[in-house]
Amino acid sequence: MERLQQVRVVLVEPAGPLNVGAIARILKNMGLHQLFLVNPQCDPHGAHARQMAVHAQDVLHGAQIVPTLADALRNCRRVIATTGREQTTLNVTLEPPSQCLPWLLMDDTPGALVFGREDRGLANEELNQAQRCLYIPSDPIYPSLNLAQAVAICAYELRMGALGTRVPDQAPSVIADLPSTASPAPHEQLEGYLQDLEALLLTVGYLHPHTRGSRMEKIRQIYQRSLPSDNDIALLRGMIRQMRWALRKTE
Repeated sequence: MERLQQVRVVLVEPAGPLNVGAIARILKNMGLHQLFLVNPQCDPHGAHARQMAVHAQDVLHGAQIVPTLADALRNCRRVIATTGREQTTLNVTLEPPSQCLPWLLMDDTPGALVFGREDRGLANEELNQAQRCLYIPSDPIYPSLNLAQAVAICAYELRMGALGTRVPDQAPSVIADLPSTASPAPHEQLEGYLQDLEALLLTVGYLHPHTRGSRMEKIRQIYQRSLPSDNDIALLRGMIRQMRWALRKTE
């Protein structure tokens, strides 16, 4: 159960205090205690939230409130984002909870499970911050789940994974055969590398200001699927430094 302590449940801009309180209770029910709230649009410590949290006041009051998703994902090596859309414009594999959630528990490093806004979920650029993308299959007649319901399903699956009743999938099928067994690099290390890469690609003319966003989104997906380790990122950043040095010599 110790690995559950490494999992952060991240809510992006939650608008309903009843949901926030109910989610705090759900997390404590399932042995999860790290709740992160990104720019909440409600009072997470108000009467409605406290009412729904019941005996999980410690989880509710211990929730970390941060301004951006990047802040919530700091130090996380494994990130799963959730979506209520059966299809996205991103080139990602949508996986059911039982298949991908045990992956968060494969080592003792910090991981995050990210949920979107009640009314519109996560934007594509937010989904793109994760290595894997979770979709809860529901009846097409009424597929939309309440935020707290979605968290409950996922929290239960995480607990089952911690109890050993779920077999972790290394990664989506498109990269399942990759040989690396090292933990993925922390989120901010990959983000820092991608920022350096973007600056370099702008300098050499591969990227242009008006298309940089869409192209970097595709490049980001490649790196997210490959799960680069700390050593991988160090190697890649070393390559960028060398290329910058070579460019300066030619000026």
